[in-house]
Amino acid sequence: MSHSPPTDQPTHARVWEELQCATQDREHEWRTPVLATTGADGSVQARTVVLRRADGEAQALTFYTDSRSPKVAQLRAAPSASLVFWSRRLNWQLRVQAAFSVQVSGPQVDAAWLAVSTSATAAADYLGAGAPGARLSDGCVAAGDRHHLAILTARVQSMDWLELSADGHRRGRLSASGVDWLVP
Repeated sequence: MSHSPPTDQPTHARVWEELQCATQDREHEWRTPVLATTGADGSVQARTVVLRRADGEAQALTFYTDSRSPKVAQLRAAPSASLVFWSRRLNWQLRVQAAFSVQVSGPQVDAAWLAVSTSATAAADYLGAGAPGARLSDGCVAAGDRHHLAILTARVQSMDWLELSADGHRRGRLSASGVDWLVP
């Protein structure tokens, strides 16, 4: 089978539009990608995260987490990580390689906390007395007074887009300057 570049290309902008939609639409399949980091022992650690912001101009994706979670320590030790997005509706997979930064204080964290704290359920995620993954000693953990919200910012280094189709799969490396077509 020969692979030739398609004429109806997905643009870099189109992918960023989907990412931005995912930040607003709780049902969008790209709202919850898988984040893969490197553990202290060198193993791959993967988990689902919630996409909070997508900025195509800055090439940045934003996520919130508890500052005490293992992924924070992993990203501080090895900031290069991968995200995998899948949309059944589009039949698109997007793999993103990114350099992550972690913020635990400052005006951006304060603003994010202000937004999150309007929902008691969401705020509770960042007020627990125990760190994520800690053993529950009495069946529940009381809420603390201080929040543990951290902002993870992924600076996109590369995007690998794949479309699955009965008419032929398509794959491309996306950048602001266009698509470099690859064999699927």
